[in-house]
Amino acid sequence: MLSDIPKHIDAGCLILFYFIRGKAAVIEPSLVVIDAGGVGYSINTSFNSSSPLKRGEEVTFYTYLHVREDIFELYGFATQSELSCFKQLIGVSGVGPKAALAILGTVTPEKLSLCIVTGDEKALCAAPGVGKKLAQRVILELKDKINASQISADEVGLPAAAQPTQSSAMEDAIAALIALGYPRAAAVNALKGEENKGLQTEELIRAALKKLF
Repeated sequence: MLSDIPKHIDAGCLILFYFIRGKAAVIEPSLVVIDAGGVGYSINTSFNSSSPLKRGEEVTFYTYLHVREDIFELYGFATQSELSCFKQLIGVSGVGPKAALAILGTVTPEKLSLCIVTGDEKALCAAPGVGKKLAQRVILELKDKINASQISADEVGLPAAAQPTQSSAMEDAIAALIALGYPRAAAVNALKGEENKGLQTEELIRAALKKLF
């Protein structure tokens, strides 16, 4: 973000990448080097993004340039939803890029959204270096932005007979999608047609993501 750039640095000298596409030259649990046109871009990433990769295959990573004092670090992820989660996490007080990567290396974007919606701090504490207080802060600060109680059954488009059993799961799914960075209207639209299938929240999220991607 340009607002993160120190005053003594000319913002015009920075190159901000939306994504980088090329061959995976180096693959480590928290680092990927992408060879794009003969230039090797070192990208800090999560285990969830790096683990499926194979050396030499063409990949696309969505990136974020983190600027702090005189340090410039490039972070990137295999999906836009994971990048969106990363940005939200580092926006939480006390959560730096390393802690955000640790969390995203332990839980998927879908699972992270569910943890926030349901208040599952134990799942977040499974990430290395993330204690109970930090997990609670993540849930507290991000849950305010995705208040599931504000999403009514009418917005979801549920028939009256289905509301008692499906509305809660559908509302949680919509809240989770909003946490991933999707507009509420897009989330609701992606979930239409799924309301009578008896799916659980995580299954609803997966079904919606297939349509959104």
